[in-house]
Amino acid sequence: MRDGLRLALTTFTIVPLRGGRIDRSTARVAMALAPAVGALLGVVLGGVALGLRALHAPGPVLGGVVVAVGALLTRGLHLDGLADTVDGLGSYAGRERALAVMRSPEVGPFGVVALVLVVLVQAGAIPAVPFAGLVAAVATGRLAATAGCLRGIPAARPDGLGALVAGTVRTPELVIGGLAVAAIAAAAGPVRGPLAVLAGLAAALLVLGHARRRLGGITGDVLGALVEVAQTVTLVVLVLR
Repeated sequence: MRDGLRLALTTFTIVPLRGGRIDRSTARVAMALAPAVGALLGVVLGGVALGLRALHAPGPVLGGVVVAVGALLTRGLHLDGLADTVDGLGSYAGRERALAVMRSPEVGPFGVVALVLVVLVQAGAIPAVPFAGLVAAVATGRLAATAGCLRGIPAARPDGLGALVAGTVRTPELVIGGLAVAAIAAAAGPVRGPLAVLAGLAAALLVLGHARRRLGGITGDVLGALVEVAQTVTLVVLVLR
């Protein structure tokens, strides 16, 4: 459990912890704890948002700063994964070529557009989202990564983060995480909150299904894309009237 928590924190945040045991067993614990780590990150970002509101920061400034802090606290890892995944899936190339595109350090036009859209939408939505909603949205992003590691979902290649975590999570662990995130979201709205979580997770599952068909499974980049898609859709649903 300790090594799994350490792996979850070092994978999803910039918390400077010493490395511990890394194997499939600790990977399962880490991915099961991902929503909890997301909730902790959401509390930090929610605190930043509350502080900026107290300083009467304009909405665009508040949203932009919160997104920037979130990228800083995660090394921009999930945004990078989103860009690489969109580039690979948008290439219309075969499986091996798409995976090669995703490995490339360069960001293509599809990836740039995806990054711009996600950052703009998140920054625009965050000022209108209550504290509990922001916590739930960030946690939902990590819940989507947990879902991407369910048993039966293979890795797209034999190396990398995807190979370590693919197929490690059991269904009860996902259900428990989902119920916990929905409970947090309910504080932002007893109906709208859980529906937003469900919508974010559903959107991520659509991306996951497409990635499985095109790539044959998940990679670390695909998990990053799931995080950003789920978080963005959850924020959007929370601000709709």
